[in-house]
Amino acid sequence: MTHTTYPNLLAPLDLGFTTLKNRVIMGSMHTGLEDRFYNYGKLAAFYRERARGGAGLIVTGGISPNRQGWLLPFGGTLNFVGDVPNHRRVTRAVHEEGGKIVLQILHAGRYGYQPFVVSASALKSPISKFKPKALDAAGIESTIAAYARCAKLARMAGYDGVEVMGSEGYLLNQFLCTRTNQRTDEWGGSIENRMRLPLEVVRRIRAAVGPDFILMYRHSVLDLVEGGNTWEEVVAVAKALEAAGVTILNTGYGWHEARIPTIVTSVPRAAFAQVAGRLRAEVGIPVVASNRINMPADAEALLAQGSADLVSMARPFLADADWVAKAASGRSDEINTCIACNQACLDHTFSNKRASCLVNPRACHETELVFRKSARPRRVAVVGAGPAGLSAATVAAECGHQVTLFDGLDRIGGQFNVAMQVPGKEEFAETIRYFGRKLALTGVDVRLNQRVTREELLAGGYDDVIVATGITTRKPKIAGIDHPKVLSYLEVLREKKPVGRRVAIIGAGGIGFDMGEFLVHDPAVPLPVPTPHWMAEWGVDPSSSAAGGLAAPVPPHPPREVWLLQRKTTRPGAGLGKTSGWVHRATLVRNGVQMLAGVQYDRIDDAGLHITVGGEQRLLAVDNVVVCAGQESLAELMPAEGVTGGPRFHKIGGAALAAELDAKRAIREGAVVGAGL
Repeated sequence: MTHTTYPNLLAPLDLGFTTLKNRVIMGSMHTGLEDRFYNYGKLAAFYRERARGGAGLIVTGGISPNRQGWLLPFGGTLNFVGDVPNHRRVTRAVHEEGGKIVLQILHAGRYGYQPFVVSASALKSPISKFKPKALDAAGIESTIAAYARCAKLARMAGYDGVEVMGSEGYLLNQFLCTRTNQRTDEWGGSIENRMRLPLEVVRRIRAAVGPDFILMYRHSVLDLVEGGNTWEEVVAVAKALEAAGVTILNTGYGWHEARIPTIVTSVPRAAFAQVAGRLRAEVGIPVVASNRINMPADAEALLAQGSADLVSMARPFLADADWVAKAASGRSDEINTCIACNQACLDHTFSNKRASCLVNPRACHETELVFRKSARPRRVAVVGAGPAGLSAATVAAECGHQVTLFDGLDRIGGQFNVAMQVPGKEEFAETIRYFGRKLALTGVDVRLNQRVTREELLAGGYDDVIVATGITTRKPKIAGIDHPKVLSYLEVLREKKPVGRRVAIIGAGGIGFDMGEFLVHDPAVPLPVPTPHWMAEWGVDPSSSAAGGLAAPVPPHPPREVWLLQRKTTRPGAGLGKTSGWVHRATLVRNGVQMLAGVQYDRIDDAGLHITVGGEQRLLAVDNVVVCAGQESLAELMPAEGVTGGPRFHKIGGAALAAELDAKRAIREGAVVGAGL
């Protein structure tokens, strides 16, 4: 295989005054590093690796043009000359690797988590706690000037251009839509008035920076909220932006307050590319496809069929800095694929923590988690080929150690083999594929179907033993727990034991929700779920004939009646991911799953599951009870306390802590231990 496998993806794009070396844009991601000046060295290292890895154009995380636009108090800004030196560290790093980088100018509007928020109208966002002040005429002029000043400073700082954030429900999007713009002056009412602010911003930026500077605009193509724009309005704005001086038109989908997912793993790959293609037919400037594009073959297909001129991928560059280089050299099978889990990126961002990546813990930690060749290679045994063990084995081998990996099963992957059975989590297979290739490349000696004993490890001449043996399912103390109708989640997902039509799930954590989605999936719908079916299920109209691109969701046909139960009195699913948990809850609600909290489990018998809820005894006449009530660590290979001599033992992943299965922690622990040997 050669780079000609992706001729469209790797083709240069001539913008007239500059040329992009390929059609791959590393999209904007807020990492948290841009919010503090003392982290810009780490931010520069982060972008340097992505530029070295071949990204044609990099877009920074959102930078505010003024205080009112802050996402967070004292968040990343570029609004006076004193900010320029920090940003030069970033642009210098990218340019030294032959890359190009643009600064995203993001005014949060009513989405800001700070008290100075402003918007088109004084309407509070459902996802923020501060009510915005409606901008008056002077405030609007000041905001336009701030955008132009920010762009001018970006040029001074060495950026190759700017991207103006006009989607996802931020300030300019708030002016564009009647949902948030209820003004009656020249900035509200008709679409011509509502688009006045973004157009003035673009015109003023173009006047400030001149013609030879990339001006990309991220345009909201499907708002996916009530009071969003129609397709005719979306096109009218796009044409006006082109006339105002935009170089490239990026596409955005869904506001942050939308109740339709746009980037989580259950969204089909490239689900929204067809919408970008429709917009491309309406304008004469390059159009970018974005959202859930994560592998070269998919990106190439979009470009070949004319859906876009470029593809934007943000999180895939967290997962693998060398994404483009691997594609260009015929090594797509070596790409560490983004699984769209959100657990270390968006969940961290919305919790005010530094972003990283579940499958690549070095992301945003390039200067801290370093894989160096060891001056004294060691003999290492890793026991367990789940995410933790795979991470430890491959990193240790990459650092020059001689590694043997043991697992009692006939395949690598551990709990990921279980997770990928759940509808919407098919991407987990990509992580197993990546680690399988990495094991071969790093020369790890893989021994499957082998349950190694502590005695064998002690006699094996190893310097280090890394115990990554994972977990065993916990059996709760309930009368009748050994009844034939009781199954563990591993028996259902790994052993494929049949499940009846009426089912109670004990445990409403992440595994319980996964089990719920597995049980209510209509077997007539193929997996991964096709895009048209997914859009119908969630109520998305890609033609956007109605405002916001919304349609009435098509009712599902679940094959089972399911109850999801927990002992805790908190809301079921309260501990799920910050940016993805609502998707799982909505899926189960739509499929009629009954969720009960504060449940006391009385007994299980031929009649079903007897419970007490709120002091009332009930019988759930179910065919099966599936237990998802936690797990316990498998760590019997660890030596007893106080035993000395022999190899050093390390315990990671589920073997170290089984309170909740946590692949993010497991992979990071494996990498840290493997690098620290």
